[in-house]
Amino acid sequence: MALIVQKFGGSSVSDAAAMKRVAGRIARTQRDGNDVVVVVSAMGDTTDELLDLAEEVNPNAPAREMDILLTAGERISMSLLAMAIEAEGIPARSYTGQQAGVLTDSKYGKASIVGVVPDRIRRTLEEGQVAIVAGFQGVNAEANDVTTLGRGGSDTTAVALAASLGADVCEIYTDVDGVYSADPRVVSKARRIPRLSTEETLELASHGAKILHLRAVEFARRYNVPLHVRSSFSELEGTWVVNPTEEDPMEEPIIAGVAHDRSQGKVTVVGVEDVPGSAALLFTTLAEAEANIDTIVQNVSTEATGKTDISFTLPNKDVPAAAAALENLRESLGFEEVQHNGNIGIVSLVGAGMRSNTGVSATLFKALADAGINIQMISTSEIRISVVVDAQEVDAAVRVIHSAFGLDSQDTEAVVYGGTGR
Repeated sequence: MALIVQKFGGSSVSDAAAMKRVAGRIARTQRDGNDVVVVVSAMGDTTDELLDLAEEVNPNAPAREMDILLTAGERISMSLLAMAIEAEGIPARSYTGQQAGVLTDSKYGKASIVGVVPDRIRRTLEEGQVAIVAGFQGVNAEANDVTTLGRGGSDTTAVALAASLGADVCEIYTDVDGVYSADPRVVSKARRIPRLSTEETLELASHGAKILHLRAVEFARRYNVPLHVRSSFSELEGTWVVNPTEEDPMEEPIIAGVAHDRSQGKVTVVGVEDVPGSAALLFTTLAEAEANIDTIVQNVSTEATGKTDISFTLPNKDVPAAAAALENLRESLGFEEVQHNGNIGIVSLVGAGMRSNTGVSATLFKALADAGINIQMISTSEIRISVVVDAQEVDAAVRVIHSAFGLDSQDTEAVVYGGTGR
């Protein structure tokens, strides 16, 4: 008997028919002799609809009330799914994040899980029932207030529960047949990746791949939880995401995949004095403004002026606060102006095999040059190369890079069943 945690995204439970299909899959898993815990997202576009409704009522709604509102979507899903499983002849109980023992800090809208006390879930399993948990939410233990984990937080809920329960595997069900070498909506010939390391998956998730939530992969890596990414619309094998071990070394292809991110903006601080402490003050101020900085590039200072330009990328939603914070530094740092551009995209090439293979950068840059795509910024890690390009050229950049590294599938086109990828 195995303990399996299954997570189903919004497209997998979008309506009554989808609920019944998912319930049948869960029932089969339990009848096979497994203990089953299920984490579920809100149905379809429910969260977006609640956000739109709140905007109509109060564009500046209190964060605490927004969290109470947004958790309603997952509560609807969990109760309906429990009913559907009962209709399959399998006893099931549904729980909110608070009832399931998911404890968080007090950051409304983007809370972090600080602990899980799954006593009620364990008792439910001991009684032979399926436990259904509302994803995306928890409770701040000090204030006893409901909190949400941010978009994609149901993935994190599932992995955190799997870690706390000592589950054998955490299955992430979505509307594609696993993790692909690129977004199938952009590259129709993207191929499914049978097996990925958590290291590669972290890089893909943090640079735009939307199948897995970044914090969920971090949890899985830290607590050694095997992830199995599969489609709820098919019976295909999907993708395994694991920590490789010396006893079971993973074969590492040069390139795992290409990710892209259209949610970033670029900010340039023009004419910064090139002296010790300038960058420290600049980025300390940005940190205090809670701007999440990604790529950073500093130009060589000009000999005549002793000044330089510093450019960086960050989520578009953080740009207004970052720009306002920087304007407050204009007098103390003596820079000329702050420029910002939201019309960019970041394309990232990821693969553990980069460590031991030369020529990856040359192939990447030649592919972009041949396609006439200009590179605005470049950043790298040990297993990743990211380039900033014009937003209108993101799709073309992804396709030419994908082809240049021989990632195009020669068999069948990737299928997106539900249309959202989550």
